[in-house]
Amino acid sequence: MSIKRDILWRVAVIYFGFLLIGFLIIGKILYIQVFEKSMWEAEASAYILKNMIIPADRGSIYAADGRLLASSVPYYEIRFDSRCYALTDKIFYDNVDSLAYCLSKLFKDKPAWQYRQELISARKSGNRYHLVKSGVNYIQLKQVKTFPVFRRGKYKGGFIYLQENKRIRPHQNLAARLIGYTTKGERGNIVGIEGAYEDQLNGIEGIRLMQRLNGDIWMPVNDRNEIEPRDGVDVITTIDVDIQDVAEKALVEQLIAQDARHGTAVLMEVQTGEIKAMVNLSKDSQGRYRELQNFAIGESTEPGSTFKLPVLIAALEDGYVDLNDTIETGDGTFQYYDKIIRDEQYKHGGYGKLTVQKVFEYSSNVGMAKIITEAYKNQPHHFVDRLYRMRLNEKLGVEIKGEGKPIIRYPGEKLWSGISLAQMSYGYEVRLTPLQILVFYNAIANNGKMVKPIFVKELQYHGKTIKTFGPEVLQSSVCSRATLKKVRLLLEGVVENGTANNLRNPQIKIAGKTGTNQIYNKKYGYKTDSEVSYQASFVGYFPADEPRFSCIIVVNSPSKQVYYGNQVAGPVFLEIAKKVYATAVDMHHPIEEEKNVMVDLPYSKNGNRNECKTVLQELRIPIENKHVQSEWINTAKDKQEVKFSERTVIENLVPNVVSLGAKDAVYLLENAGLKVTLVGKGSVRSQSIFPGTRVRKGEKIVLEMTYRD
Repeated sequence: MSIKRDILWRVAVIYFGFLLIGFLIIGKILYIQVFEKSMWEAEASAYILKNMIIPADRGSIYAADGRLLASSVPYYEIRFDSRCYALTDKIFYDNVDSLAYCLSKLFKDKPAWQYRQELISARKSGNRYHLVKSGVNYIQLKQVKTFPVFRRGKYKGGFIYLQENKRIRPHQNLAARLIGYTTKGERGNIVGIEGAYEDQLNGIEGIRLMQRLNGDIWMPVNDRNEIEPRDGVDVITTIDVDIQDVAEKALVEQLIAQDARHGTAVLMEVQTGEIKAMVNLSKDSQGRYRELQNFAIGESTEPGSTFKLPVLIAALEDGYVDLNDTIETGDGTFQYYDKIIRDEQYKHGGYGKLTVQKVFEYSSNVGMAKIITEAYKNQPHHFVDRLYRMRLNEKLGVEIKGEGKPIIRYPGEKLWSGISLAQMSYGYEVRLTPLQILVFYNAIANNGKMVKPIFVKELQYHGKTIKTFGPEVLQSSVCSRATLKKVRLLLEGVVENGTANNLRNPQIKIAGKTGTNQIYNKKYGYKTDSEVSYQASFVGYFPADEPRFSCIIVVNSPSKQVYYGNQVAGPVFLEIAKKVYATAVDMHHPIEEEKNVMVDLPYSKNGNRNECKTVLQELRIPIENKHVQSEWINTAKDKQEVKFSERTVIENLVPNVVSLGAKDAVYLLENAGLKVTLVGKGSVRSQSIFPGTRVRKGEKIVLEMTYRD
């Protein structure tokens, strides 16, 4: 009995224990359902549903005339939900062969049997997001929507497509570095106009609700987005595609000819600061010249003799020299402390005594060094202060990332030395980018006003202008009017009489300055027996008397033993200037029409009276006997008018068509019932059937044609 009671007691304990656990489970379920329902639903949604970012359509970049420079082209990814509820096995298997055939015929990347096999495999495995094809363009997408199964849509045919955008440049490498690009990630980069206007081009992202499937695959829940993306704005640049193309071809030809390391060319509109062309070409590992780095904006180098312009302006402004003052350059050498300064002519005895104007035109290093050291030896800070007042030590502040920092040392700084003053006088121990040099020369062309270079003139949204960019003045005047007049005379003299006289031409007057300097190498310094590199440059503006454009050409490390600025950079400048001048009609002075000049009347063919009369009246050519009534006429030109005379055409007789044009001759002969064969082009010289002969219907007549001399 005690055993039975013990067993019952144990069973009761177990029973009530399980009953208690059951009540606890039910209580927990009720607690979760009532009190924690929203929390767990949110938790589940995070694993099943989530909002995904939908990128906006990126804005396009256009040239100044509206031609496309960069744009996002939509491409699509096609996927297949093989288990959508309305797609039965019968519908699928009855149409899969046709679908596979259509896909293979359209994309031509796989045979039909392979497409069929992949689709059936996706169906059997229950794949709800099977990738059919990526990189599909819009025209192809429209065709795919008509294919068997897919034409039923998303919910009846399992057809899913997602848009992705690819950035393209229709002109390929043209201005590639200036147009730029953006890359994503921690080491992402923003380059050129694409990077500078990233926020505006990007637009506003949208949101799309996605559902998680097996295999961590996400599929859109709805056909429409929860928040639609807002397209980015379009950027209208200042670039002229035709000028850009001319500049690139001219530069690359010279780079190839000189086997140079790299080069840059920039063309700027004088008054507005608009950059019309910017070319940056460097040699890649395969020896091809490509746009790999923006040297115009980012590369600070010692400018060499092009820096002599602000140097001489400083001396003129401070009243230490005038253009007619004379400087003794001697045999072309000048020792300043332990530094020997040389002119290019020192091997031929030097220039001797030169005026200040000739010092500049001949680009005498000795002359410039003597002018500056004699004037500022005891007050170098006054010289550097003068350069600073011309804003040469400040960045331009262009919107494109990576502008090189200008370096003009101040007396007392760590690297300032006793020879720094002399070195700076001809463009050493200072560093500027090509664009910074160009902006200074542009100020001289622009009556002293320094304007900031601009690359974008307008922002548009769906064709409507939302923002414009105009000229921005950096400095109202870099020097006095008197000095400005003198230095413009000097720059014209460089081309007319000095180092750039090879650029003198009858079409367009150029003003500018050559530059040739050795490139400093950290390992070898400026010069060793085995390692010498040069930089050749030319900067100026045109037309010299009414400046419209300024331009700089810089060629780095030409290696064909030709490295002077006038020989390497100058021809590129001239080529660009000539092409721009030839295409810019408003740069040409109008030709006055000469009055009372008798122009020889044009030749007029015989033919239909009304047609001849219409043409001559349109050209305002006087007609004699214009009241002749016959349908066909002969014409004869006099000194001041064209005479009409009757030309008789008799029915059933072969007409005389000699001297008529082909159109009129064929018309008359075919109306008479003849079959016409033409030999040659021009007017009728002879006809095979004599005029006035009785017409025999269907007879063949041959007309020999000739051009009139």
